[in-house]
Amino acid sequence: MKRNYSKPVSYVFLILLAAFMVYPLLWLLAASFKQNQDIFLDLSLVPKSWTLDGYKNGWNSNGQYSYTRFFMNTFLMVIPTVLFTIVSSFLVAYGFARFKFFGKKVFFSLMLSTLMLPNNLIVISRYLLFRDFNWLNSYKPIIIPALFATYSFFIFMIVQFLRGIPRELDEAATIDGCGSFAILWRIILPLSKSVVFSAMIFQFVWRWNDFQNVLIYIDSVSKYPLALALRMSLDITESVNWNGILAMSVLSLVPPTLIFFFAQRYFVEGVATSGLKG
Repeated sequence: MKRNYSKPVSYVFLILLAAFMVYPLLWLLAASFKQNQDIFLDLSLVPKSWTLDGYKNGWNSNGQYSYTRFFMNTFLMVIPTVLFTIVSSFLVAYGFARFKFFGKKVFFSLMLSTLMLPNNLIVISRYLLFRDFNWLNSYKPIIIPALFATYSFFIFMIVQFLRGIPRELDEAATIDGCGSFAILWRIILPLSKSVVFSAMIFQFVWRWNDFQNVLIYIDSVSKYPLALALRMSLDITESVNWNGILAMSVLSLVPPTLIFFFAQRYFVEGVATSGLKG
C-alpha cells in the first residue's frame, strides 16, 4: 500500500512545487501584456485587457537609446567573454589533467584557492589596476581577463571531466604520430562536447545577468548592457512604466533560455560526468 501511494504523492508534491516556482515567471509574462495601472491591482495570469504597449514603449526606452543598442552591447560583451573563457580554461585544464610538471600540485591548489576568494574582496584592487590600464568605460575589464583563464570554476570542472577520459587514447594517438596539440584537437576536444557546452551555458548566463561588474566599469549610457538598462528604467523622479520594464525583462530572458533548451542534453551530461573522478 505504501508503494502504491508513494508515487502519486510524489508526483503531486513535485507538480505543486513546480507550479510554485514557475508562477512568478508566468506572472511576469502575463503582466507584460497588461495595462500599466492593472499590473499590481490584478494578480491573475490572464490580463483583463491585452496590450502590446509595454513592448512598444519599453523597446524605445528613454528615447535616446533603444533596447536595440542595449541588446547589441550585451552580445558584444558576452560572446567574446564566453569564447575566450572556453579556450583559455580548456588549455589550462588540459595541462593540469594530462601533463606532469614542477609545482603542478601547488599551482592547482592555488587555482582552487581562488574559488574561495570573495569577489568583493578584490574589486577595489581590480578597479585600480584597470584604471591604470585605461580600460574603464569599456568592456575590456570583462573580456580581457577571460583570455588568461581567470575563471577557476571552469578550469576545475574541465579538469574533472578530462580525468575521466582514458589515457590509453592519448598513447594510441602518440603512436600514430600525434603531438600534444593534435591529441587535444583530434581526441580530447571531440570527447568533451558536454563539458564545453556546460561551461558555455554557465558563463553565458552569468555574464548576461552580470550587474555589479558592469556597474563599476561602465559609465556611458550608450555602452550599457541589459542589466544596467533595465535598472536605468526605474526612475524614481517620475511614474515608472512597469509594463515596459516587465516586457523588456521577458525579452532579456529569451537568449539564455533558448541556449539552455538547445544545449540542455550536453549540459546535463557535462555536470553529471565532470565530478566522477577526483
